[in-house]
Amino acid sequence: MTERRRPSDAIAMAIATFGGAGRSPVVPGTAGTLAALPFAYLAGRFLPFGLFLAVTAGITLVGVWAAGRAARILGRKDPGAVVIDEVAGLFVTLLGIPVGPLTLCGAFVIFRVMDILKPPPARRLESLAGGVGIVADDLAAGAYANLTLRILGLLR
Repeated sequence: MTERRRPSDAIAMAIATFGGAGRSPVVPGTAGTLAALPFAYLAGRFLPFGLFLAVTAGITLVGVWAAGRAARILGRKDPGAVVIDEVAGLFVTLLGIPVGPLTLCGAFVIFRVMDILKPPPARRLESLAGGVGIVADDLAAGAYANLTLRILGLLR
């Protein structure tokens, strides 16, 4: 039995797919992360840390709602089209990191690697219910990527 659609469903789907980036026929997670890069760059360059943190928290909270709603609409636990989790993960990757072209490229690559590998406990976080499970593993991947960027920065 399908669930009755609400007006907010279109908003949830637009957010969850990050304006449709997640509907890419190939590697939607990578497409969603790529689509988030200009926003992350601008936020990282022009927002003070506290505001960047608030934006990251906002993306995460709205993302949990939208991802959970999209999963119910699409009838799948973690639909590939849902990429707001990658957006949140990329923002976590860049928290407190000076953002420039080189760090942005590094953040993109390292975050995607961590998101694919899902080092412990990231994979276990996927088992959490609803939007929390969809987003939490990407937040963990972002934290690992952030730490990796910091370590690489110290090795220069």
